[in-house]
Amino acid sequence: MRLRFSLARLVASTSLVAVVAMGLGGCSSGMSKLSDVTGSLGGPRAEAAPADPVRAVEVYGERYRANPKDADAALAYGQALRANGQRAQAAAVLEQATIANPGNKALLAQYGRALADNGNFQQAYDVLSKAHSPDNPDWRLLSVQGTTLDQMGRHEEARSYYASALKIAPGDPGVLSNLGLSYMLSRDLPKAEEALRQAYASPRAGIRVRQNLGLVVGLQGRFAEAETIVKADLPPDQAAANVAYLKEMLSRSDSPRGAPKRTPVASLSQRD
Repeated sequence: MRLRFSLARLVASTSLVAVVAMGLGGCSSGMSKLSDVTGSLGGPRAEAAPADPVRAVEVYGERYRANPKDADAALAYGQALRANGQRAQAAAVLEQATIANPGNKALLAQYGRALADNGNFQQAYDVLSKAHSPDNPDWRLLSVQGTTLDQMGRHEEARSYYASALKIAPGDPGVLSNLGLSYMLSRDLPKAEEALRQAYASPRAGIRVRQNLGLVVGLQGRFAEAETIVKADLPPDQAAANVAYLKEMLSRSDSPRGAPKRTPVASLSQRD
């Protein structure tokens, strides 16, 4: 497998990904993607959600259909649809809910993320701007807005949002990971590595932070070091999966022009 690192090609594929936004940097077994906001932003009633995404859609869908104007029901249903990969339907449900409940910031926040899921970055940014205010900002939403700006190629603006988020939540690994990938998108790999190493040092850093750091290190030609990062302190099966994924991601940077499009390297839209 050849590992010549053509960042321009990698970034070209990365910038095509649909975004939703970054958040808490929790731990999971997902691949190298920016995570979604996972904190409560005025979410549905506190209760144990069904573990099965399909079952969650059924349960919350039934509640929503019983009263489509109920904000909590719409929010829970929208979240379940997004978790189940039904992004367009989630956006449609949440759009109707925001119309029925004008000014509901929790619904606006979830609707904005759903729009970003579907690649409607400018609209997502505009909706998210209404979900909080300059005098009472939500750092999670600031980070989300940063990812939408990054997806529109407005990297300097995006970083101002990450900076604002970090003033409220210093050292948050999710925001720092977003910042690192923002630098990667603009081909500033040393700064990308610096931000991702800060994120990786946090005890709250999830597996995607580790994978994002490994990716950026690998893009600078230090594959042995990148491999050590992505497999350190992990069970053998997870370590092997991470290394295989890293090799796959780096090999995509060497794909011939005109090759079939594949899943982009870094997504701003997935839960960590």
